[in-house]
Amino acid sequence: MASSSVSEVKAALEDLVTTYHELNGDLVDELDEEPSALQFMRYVAQNRPFVVREGASRWPAVQSWDYHYLIDKMEDSRVNVAITPHGNADAVVTNADGMSYFVKPYEVEELFADFLAYVQRQERDGDVVSNVKYAQTQNDNLRGEYSQLFEDVEEDVSWARIALEKQPDAINLWIGNSRSVTALHRDNYENIYCQVIGQKHFTLISPVETGHINEQSLPTATYLPSGPQGSYKASELLSEVKQEQLVIKPDEGTEPVPCATLDPDRTGQEVQEIHHCRPIRVTLGPGDMLYLPAMWYHKVSQTCGDEGICCAVNYWYDMDFGGFLYSSSAFIRAVALAVARTDEQRS
Repeated sequence: MASSSVSEVKAALEDLVTTYHELNGDLVDELDEEPSALQFMRYVAQNRPFVVREGASRWPAVQSWDYHYLIDKMEDSRVNVAITPHGNADAVVTNADGMSYFVKPYEVEELFADFLAYVQRQERDGDVVSNVKYAQTQNDNLRGEYSQLFEDVEEDVSWARIALEKQPDAINLWIGNSRSVTALHRDNYENIYCQVIGQKHFTLISPVETGHINEQSLPTATYLPSGPQGSYKASELLSEVKQEQLVIKPDEGTEPVPCATLDPDRTGQEVQEIHHCRPIRVTLGPGDMLYLPAMWYHKVSQTCGDEGICCAVNYWYDMDFGGFLYSSSAFIRAVALAVARTDEQRS
């Protein structure tokens, strides 16, 4: 690709983002009440997010969940727990060898009561040294390992079910503290995200900006304990595991995965790409609902409630791959990757 052609393509990608935001704005619509199915379908057709303030405020979960209620309901249940040194599960991390990997968390099963006590104690103590634990399984866990709590939320989001003519593919529960951060990524789901305890802070980037998220194909790896037995000792599960006891172990026999390496909150070398993007930021409080459209990139951080925990529930509805959204996003991605390859060959 000639140098002039590359410059023209880059300019076209930048103009696409500018035009999109001029036509759609840089704010998330805020609704005072839940939409009708028809109103919701209009947002789906435009692929635009919105927030319903206090849309879930009448849920038993929002009204009743606290530390002791969760412990009592879950009793002696064991749950999957994701463990990382810095709260960065499923994220791009550069190892000591200078290699970047897409790193998955170390996963264990623990008594729910022990897990929640750890999460709360870490937040209240201001502990920034011990590893971070997060309940983040995205496998319909609220109807599985957390089924005791499912009766406290809606079995589906009625206006989404009616409009999309389908049941949710998964309903997931998220529990952690302020040290857990979800790296920039996107999902092929129409996502209804409902905050229960604490706050969630979303940074959203539209599919139109796919060309500016610095996608790279990276090898995968997993955090694993550095001890000789390759697993935690029982006495270490609650509070004794320090950051240096987890190491990045490259996975064997796996293919590289495409990753968004842009961090919209970083400065420095990524300033130029951040400038080309126009991130939209929105915060959810208890009872708030966010419609996060399919294919939108999002980074998520959180703030705990008074008890030192943060809880949320989300409903995933399979997206419709027909129409323009998926194919046009794939085209923008392919063009951006071709430009990146050309730049790399010239450097």
